[in-house]
Amino acid sequence: MNNTQSTDVIFELSRPGRRCHRTPQSDVPTQSLAELIPGEHLATQPPPLPEVSEIDLIRHFTNLSARNMSIDTNFYPLGSCTMKYNPKRHERLAALPGFASLHPLQDDDTTQGMLELLFEMQQYLAEISGLPAVSLQPAAGAQGELTALYVAAAYFRDKGQTHRKKVLVPDSAHGTNPASAALAGFDTVTVKSNAKGLVDIEDLKAKLSEDVAVFMITNPNTLGLFETQIKTITDLLHGVGALVYLDGANMNAILGITRPGDFGADMQHYNVHKTFTGPHGGGGPGSGPIAVRDFLAPYLPAPVVIKDGDRFRLLFDMPKSIGRVRSFFGNVGILFRGYCYIRTLGPDGLREVSEQAVLNANYLRTRVSEAFDIPHAGPCMHEFVASARTLLRERKVRAMDICKRLLDYGFHAPTVYFPMVVAEALMMEPTETESKETLDAFADALLKIKGEDADLLRTSPHSHIICRPDEVKAAKEPILRWTASA
Repeated sequence: MNNTQSTDVIFELSRPGRRCHRTPQSDVPTQSLAELIPGEHLATQPPPLPEVSEIDLIRHFTNLSARNMSIDTNFYPLGSCTMKYNPKRHERLAALPGFASLHPLQDDDTTQGMLELLFEMQQYLAEISGLPAVSLQPAAGAQGELTALYVAAAYFRDKGQTHRKKVLVPDSAHGTNPASAALAGFDTVTVKSNAKGLVDIEDLKAKLSEDVAVFMITNPNTLGLFETQIKTITDLLHGVGALVYLDGANMNAILGITRPGDFGADMQHYNVHKTFTGPHGGGGPGSGPIAVRDFLAPYLPAPVVIKDGDRFRLLFDMPKSIGRVRSFFGNVGILFRGYCYIRTLGPDGLREVSEQAVLNANYLRTRVSEAFDIPHAGPCMHEFVASARTLLRERKVRAMDICKRLLDYGFHAPTVYFPMVVAEALMMEPTETESKETLDAFADALLKIKGEDADLLRTSPHSHIICRPDEVKAAKEPILRWTASA
């Protein structure tokens, strides 16, 4: 079955008069409707939708869902965007009617339970990061970055230091870092990595000046390496009056072991889906709360949750606030799941999460090194980057070919071609929830793939309904709107 057939099958099942549901007749008089909506915008014919029975519709969507890969069905070694198992217990708790049925416009007196939960979440995130002030508003990690940079800009503006227009970003940084800096009105300056994959201190020193506002750094970095000179780096930035922003995407490696605030970071964001198992994928929802030092607290988005006596309320009276960055109070349902995760594990459990994630990554790294180049020697943290550059040179097999072939073995691909400082990069992050048996099966598949016929790899996958698409055409000619078949 080709791609067109698989998407059109529901139309092929269509028979006139079949229904899953019948909507009631409109109770708006036709005359009133004409007054409300101009005639040229009224449909004269019903839309060309399929007419099918309920059982046919259920089977159609169930069969479609069975073709999807998900963390509940397959291993996702997706470095840089952790696909962690989402505990179903937390899903059930977040669906409790007393929380799920709240309306964001309710009075504070009627939402005390949720406000208390959010207040405690602020406290937990502050403690984990070592940064005392927290905003839960940002709706994703990238928006958390942007929000933190808005906070930094407001802080420097308040100090009369509007000349600080530069944001320093390592060459191994997540692509959202320079994008966030540009959106916040800063100019981005790239800092090189050294041969060990860490920040080149001498290059950093050469780019320090009184014009620098923020240094954005991920630690552990995107190569899965801990910046061992992080305190030297933060001291250098503070020495010129600049702030240090920590991209918290890789907090999964350091929970309960070290805190960004303790090694000199002034701001950070969390990716709730990466660190605290908020469901991820399908374009959202997300949550990217930020934590900052106390002198930056006045500039956080309003409102924040405060405790006033024995009650909790939203504080809007923040004259220096950058204002809202998200409607209502952010993605509360995802924050709820993160809260449940933290409460379930506790301090010792969170530390064990990181220890197990680091152990799994180093085990998988050792196994994968039997078949692929590992550009940076030494132990990794929670993720590592391998390279298919030798296969490309010797057999014209690219990293993308390896990843497509992994689908035939039942595994989702790792991150490909990132970070860009590694040629033919394969970034792998197994997370703490995977067993040794799963890691061995994945490593065995990679070792077997390396020895397979090059043409077989270049045309994979071979066991899926949809084969390899024309990615160039998909990018240049995207189909963004559904239209009925002729």
